[in-house]
Amino acid sequence: MLKELSRSEFLEIASSPQPKTECSKCSSLVCSGWETVPGSFDLDCLKPIGTLRIEGAPERWEENHPNGTNIWSENAPISIEFHPYNRSDVYECKQCSRKYLRYTEYGGYYVDERIRALDPKLIT
Repeated sequence: MLKELSRSEFLEIASSPQPKTECSKCSSLVCSGWETVPGSFDLDCLKPIGTLRIEGAPERWEENHPNGTNIWSENAPISIEFHPYNRSDVYECKQCSRKYLRYTEYGGYYVDERIRALDPKLIT
C-alpha cells in the first residue's frame, strides 16, 4: 500500500530539483498534460513515492478548470482535491528522479493508464 501524502509532503516532493537533461529511461514520456502511457514504455523504470488518494474520502469527480482548460491541457492546474488528481499516485524515474502523476481511467469498455509530468508551477 502506498503512503498517503499530505499536501505539504506533496508540495515538498513537487519542489524537489528536477533534472535539466533528458533521461534515457523516461525521455519518451512527453506529458505536460495527461497522456496515455505509451504501450512501449517500461513502467518498471518508475518507482512509486506515494498517493494522493485518501482512504475513506468521499468520491469527487469534478475537475478544476478555472481558465477554460481541460484534462488534456498542458497548462491545466494540478488541484489535488479534484479529479483526477485525487485518484493519482506520485512516481519518480529511478534513473533521473523526474516526478510524475499516474492514475487509471476505468471506462465502460477500456482501462487507460494515464501519466502527467509533475510541474510544481501548476499546483493550486
